[in-house]
Amino acid sequence: MVGEKTCGAHTPLYQNLAQQSIMDVGASRVLWELSFFIPSFWKVNFDGYALIASIKMAALRSMGAVTGPFSKENLVCQYTANMVNSNGVFLGDDPFEFSLPLVLAQGVLALLLSRTIYYFLKPLRQGMLSAHIIAGIIMGPSVLGKDRAYVKKMFPPGATLVIETLANSGVMFHLFLQGLQMDPMILRRARKNAFLIGALGFILPYGLGALAFIIIDNLQILDDKLQVSIPFMVALNSMTSFVVVTSLLNDLKILNSELGRLATQTSLVTDFCSWFVATTMNTVGIATQNSGRMSLWSVLGLFLYFFSIVFVLRPLVIWISKQTPEGEHMDEVLFFVVVVMMNVCALCSEVLGQHALLGPLVLGMALPVGPPIGTILLQKFETMVTSLLLPMFFALSGSKMILSLLGRGMFPFSAEFIIILGYVGKFAGTLVPAIFSGVPVGDSLCLALIMCCKGVIDVATYSLWKDSKIIGYQSYTLLMINMLIVTGVCRPMVCYLYDPANSYMSYSRRISMCPMHDDSEFRILVCIHNEDNVPAIISLLEASHATKRSPISIISLCLMELIGSSSSVLESYNPKKKLTSGASTMGPIINAFNEYEHHNHGRVTVQHFTAIAPYSSMHTDICAIAQEMKTNIIIVPFHKRLAFGGTEEGAISTSIKTVNLNVIEKAPCSVGILLDRGHIGRHRSFVAGHSLYHIALLFLGGADDREALSYSRRMAEHPKIKLTVVWFRPCGVEQAYTKENEEYLDKKLMNEFKADADGKFDYKEEIVKDGEETTQVIRSMEEGFDLFIAGRQHDESQVTLGLTEWHENAELGLIGDLLTGSDFHFSVLVVQQQPFGFGMQDLSLNLQHTNDEGRDSMGGTHDFWDYEDGAKDGKLGS
Repeated sequence: MVGEKTCGAHTPLYQNLAQQSIMDVGASRVLWELSFFIPSFWKVNFDGYALIASIKMAALRSMGAVTGPFSKENLVCQYTANMVNSNGVFLGDDPFEFSLPLVLAQGVLALLLSRTIYYFLKPLRQGMLSAHIIAGIIMGPSVLGKDRAYVKKMFPPGATLVIETLANSGVMFHLFLQGLQMDPMILRRARKNAFLIGALGFILPYGLGALAFIIIDNLQILDDKLQVSIPFMVALNSMTSFVVVTSLLNDLKILNSELGRLATQTSLVTDFCSWFVATTMNTVGIATQNSGRMSLWSVLGLFLYFFSIVFVLRPLVIWISKQTPEGEHMDEVLFFVVVVMMNVCALCSEVLGQHALLGPLVLGMALPVGPPIGTILLQKFETMVTSLLLPMFFALSGSKMILSLLGRGMFPFSAEFIIILGYVGKFAGTLVPAIFSGVPVGDSLCLALIMCCKGVIDVATYSLWKDSKIIGYQSYTLLMINMLIVTGVCRPMVCYLYDPANSYMSYSRRISMCPMHDDSEFRILVCIHNEDNVPAIISLLEASHATKRSPISIISLCLMELIGSSSSVLESYNPKKKLTSGASTMGPIINAFNEYEHHNHGRVTVQHFTAIAPYSSMHTDICAIAQEMKTNIIIVPFHKRLAFGGTEEGAISTSIKTVNLNVIEKAPCSVGILLDRGHIGRHRSFVAGHSLYHIALLFLGGADDREALSYSRRMAEHPKIKLTVVWFRPCGVEQAYTKENEEYLDKKLMNEFKADADGKFDYKEEIVKDGEETTQVIRSMEEGFDLFIAGRQHDESQVTLGLTEWHENAELGLIGDLLTGSDFHFSVLVVQQQPFGFGMQDLSLNLQHTNDEGRDSMGGTHDFWDYEDGAKDGKLGS
């Protein structure tokens, strides 16, 4: 009988429960079954027959739960044989009585509810965490749990053990991945204000919470349970997890912004303070509970544990990764070795008295950040952990909340006061030192809001303390509700108050190519995703005609997706320093531009930068560099790789398309999108050849076309370039030329170019009545040109009539999209003048004022088209 069923308690407890149940109706109905499965030795030793009769009588007289430390709890007995898989309803089994079908049903319910709730919360700028917890509240005793039939089927006594184990293992894997993406070296690069803000952001809320606890303890009598739980609540409110902050910044797409970098450094300082204090107090607590010799062994064991992770396991993983030849997929052995290491570290943490989550987190932090190790492990783990296991954990955490307990007694009011004071301390402890350190008030406010947000670390800690009986259901529910409210308010406020584009979307256009002084430096920011972009960009730079009188300053920005790390990188290249992890593949690109600079000594200067960021916010780094270096134009590669005849080479990167769209929308200067079909890059070099390189400019009118014309005019100065300008004019439409309209500016600029041409370029006008005739003219020019240049945006007119019907690539505009057709063989450059926004207007409409008054439309006293010198040595914070 013993092998068939087991009970979840020790034998002496049965006697106490049985004796208590005879007098108290609080005994569980399950005691009736206990009488049949008590071991024979227990019957003999404790006069079992009389006790069995007592148990049966108590079970008949009573229903309910036994008394636990904090609440009523169930004593569960169940079969141990074949309780996993069901034989199916057709053979008489109820699938919900078996663990595997029940876990699947619970997981499906949690995922469906959370995704449905997130659909409604997403417009409110809420995260998945809030949706998961609210789904758990609905699944728990506060909503669906009030139905006894639902509880009996979905959450019978003891049924959450399997799914909780699975969910907690998911948290363990998640913390390992987060530790893997943490770069402790950030602290070496952190600014002094990050240390100040992080330290005070931990000390002040802890001090205020402790003060509030002392005051409340003197004003009213707190029982022993509250005396224990409130200090833990105070400690947790003072924490701000690096994992939580970086996840939030990534969700808000500001991870690589100036505020994002400061928040990352600050949260890492606070996190290290929190983990140091928590680990030290835990170790001291274990030590003080034992003898002096045991205290020494406890501290020594923890030290050896960390030493083994850093100096034994880390070198082993690195050695295994180096056994794989470069360019080949890493062996599966590494994956299995890391999984075994992670489980061993979790086990050792429990053996040493620490929580199992500590070991995987430390192991992840010890391993190298970024590719190849971090990238491979993230690819194998992340989808399963973040999409399946974590949602189940959050939902289970929410299901443990009992909202009805909040109105009972005075404790919720005292605990709420302490919790609110902790958040106030966190907000003030971040805001005041940030302002004192010189951070703008708006950014300081957003930083304080970010540091008040909670996430997976906090939820895991709340659940751990509740399961360990450190805090009760009231405290747990209060903490979770406050976390939902504060995080739910802070997220949309940060979205509303902070936009990185505000720093470079200015009211005045300081930089433009239209018109540009012949003796001014031409500054170009070129964005490079891989080596394939280099030949075409260098050829375009050569066509830009650098001279000693008008040199070209090139800012080379190598772009990489942030994978395997939670810290973005924006840094300048220093040949004396080793490249950042993951950026080593940029070496050949840097060498190519250095070689180009060497061949054009005195006419070209090159500066190198590297940006490692998520694609969703990569444009922030591009625009920040462009603003800092005061560039005239940003050149970005088209997201498709096209060969002769328009056929596609390789995969289409939709992520790069997103980057280009964001740059076009928010750039602080003009933007050029380069589509290379081989003419300008890989298959032909007009620099080394003897024949002319033919460029066609398609001019339809407007600010973008005038910008493209100015760039083409510079190219026409090159002795090996032949420029042809084609002006498309609508048929039968009289142009009204006034000093305030586009047509006047188009004609004025074109007349200046024709007067200054001196045989440097050809000019012709084409009269068309619709987009079809425009297309025919372009097709007739196909064979004679290597590169077509066009503006991006055009007003609706006869010239573009009908072209919108097959418009696919919005970033190229109507004409640019037409030029990407599969039947064309030439390369394309689409130019856009600085986008308008935040009160900006097209300053080219006031071009006549620059000639007459030397003033811009905002009342400035400088020339529009001049930009400030001295930016070449500007420094960017990384």
